[in-house]
Amino acid sequence: MEQRDIEMVQKYSETDSELKSLWEEHLSLENQVEKMTSKPFLTPEEDLTLKNIKKQKLAGKTKMLALLEKYKG
Repeated sequence: MEQRDIEMVQKYSETDSELKSLWEEHLSLENQVEKMTSKPFLTPEEDLTLKNIKKQKLAGKTKMLALLEKYKG
Protein backbone atom coordinates (compact mmCIF):
# COMPACT_ATOMS: atom_id res chain seq x y z
CA MET A 1 0.00 0.00 0.00
CA GLU A 2 1.14 3.52 -0.66
CA GLN A 3 1.97 5.74 2.29
CA ARG A 4 -1.00 8.04 1.64
CA ASP A 5 -3.34 5.02 1.67
CA ILE A 6 -1.92 3.91 5.00
CA GLU A 7 -2.40 7.41 6.39
CA MET A 8 -6.01 7.43 5.16
CA VAL A 9 -6.65 4.03 6.75
CA GLN A 10 -5.30 5.27 10.07
CA LYS A 11 -7.40 8.42 9.86
CA TYR A 12 -10.72 6.89 8.82
CA SER A 13 -10.50 3.63 10.75
CA GLU A 14 -11.38 5.62 13.86
CA THR A 15 -14.91 6.06 12.52
CA ASP A 16 -15.21 3.16 10.05
CA SER A 17 -15.35 -0.14 11.91
CA GLU A 18 -15.14 -2.24 8.74
CA LEU A 19 -12.01 -0.42 7.63
CA LYS A 20 -10.52 -0.80 11.11
CA SER A 21 -11.25 -4.53 11.12
CA LEU A 22 -9.70 -5.01 7.68
CA TRP A 23 -6.63 -3.01 8.68
CA GLU A 24 -6.11 -5.06 11.85
CA GLU A 25 -6.50 -8.27 9.86
CA HIS A 26 -4.02 -6.96 7.26
CA LEU A 27 -1.41 -6.26 9.95
CA SER A 28 -1.94 -9.68 11.51
CA LEU A 29 -1.57 -11.44 8.17
CA GLU A 30 1.52 -9.38 7.35
CA ASN A 31 3.06 -10.52 10.62
CA GLN A 32 2.29 -14.16 9.78
CA VAL A 33 3.83 -13.78 6.31
CA GLU A 34 6.99 -12.27 7.80
CA LYS A 35 7.34 -15.10 10.32
CA MET A 36 6.91 -17.77 7.68
CA THR A 37 9.21 -16.17 5.11
CA SER A 38 11.96 -15.81 7.71
CA LYS A 39 12.20 -19.60 7.94
CA PRO A 40 15.05 -21.13 5.95
CA PHE A 41 12.78 -23.90 4.66
CA LEU A 42 9.03 -24.43 4.43
CA THR A 43 7.36 -27.81 4.38
CA PRO A 44 4.81 -28.34 1.58
CA GLU A 45 2.03 -27.73 4.12
CA GLU A 46 3.64 -24.51 5.31
CA ASP A 47 4.13 -23.37 1.73
CA LEU A 48 0.44 -23.94 1.02
CA THR A 49 -0.49 -22.10 4.22
CA LEU A 50 1.73 -19.18 3.21
CA LYS A 51 0.08 -18.98 -0.21
CA ASN A 52 -3.37 -18.97 1.39
CA ILE A 53 -2.37 -16.25 3.85
CA LYS A 54 -1.06 -14.12 0.98
CA LYS A 55 -4.32 -14.60 -0.95
CA GLN A 56 -6.34 -13.65 2.12
CA LYS A 57 -4.15 -10.59 2.69
CA LEU A 58 -4.56 -9.48 -0.93
CA ALA A 59 -8.34 -9.89 -0.77
CA GLY A 60 -8.45 -7.76 2.38
CA LYS A 61 -6.23 -5.12 0.82
CA THR A 62 -8.53 -4.95 -2.20
CA LYS A 63 -11.54 -4.43 0.10
CA MET A 64 -9.69 -1.73 2.04
CA LEU A 65 -8.74 0.15 -1.12
CA ALA A 66 -12.34 -0.03 -2.32
CA LEU A 67 -13.53 1.44 1.00
CA LEU A 68 -10.93 4.21 0.79
CA GLU A 69 -12.29 5.28 -2.60
CA LYS A 70 -15.36 6.77 -0.90
CA TYR A 71 -13.09 9.00 1.21
CA LYS A 72 -10.96 10.14 -1.72
CA GLY A 73 -13.85 11.67 -3.62
